[in-house]
Amino acid sequence: MVRLPPLPGPLVRFLLKTAMRDMMPAAAGLPGIADTDLDGFLDRLFREATGLLLLGLALGAVLWVSLPILTVYVPLPSFWLPRKLRQRHTERLTSTRIYAVRQSVFLLKMYACMCWGQDPAVRARFALAPYPVDPGTFRTT
Repeated sequence: MVRLPPLPGPLVRFLLKTAMRDMMPAAAGLPGIADTDLDGFLDRLFREATGLLLLGLALGAVLWVSLPILTVYVPLPSFWLPRKLRQRHTERLTSTRIYAVRQSVFLLKMYACMCWGQDPAVRARFALAPYPVDPGTFRTT
């Protein structure tokens, strides 16, 4: 019998949500990721993703939260920073020259964009129809 690894715990969920909210706040009349069904998206992601992907996302979230010391020179986790410093941290971390960090952040941002872009309210703002309900079957086309 194949034993599945445990789903990411509440700490990983908290770190992912924190990083994704910092990356994609509401702006210019568009909803932010906090206005979407982020919990539902993470539930589906945790059920369907491979362990390696989840590890990469968790690593990216840990880096996101722990690196304000290098980006804004404040030794606090990103979720304790004031809004302006979080914005500066976001700008600097997403454009860092350290390739491994930038790729970890890109992975986080890619999944944040998936969550945001599939939300019916966001799609409506761009005059796009909501996605149909996922039938839960593997599709190659």
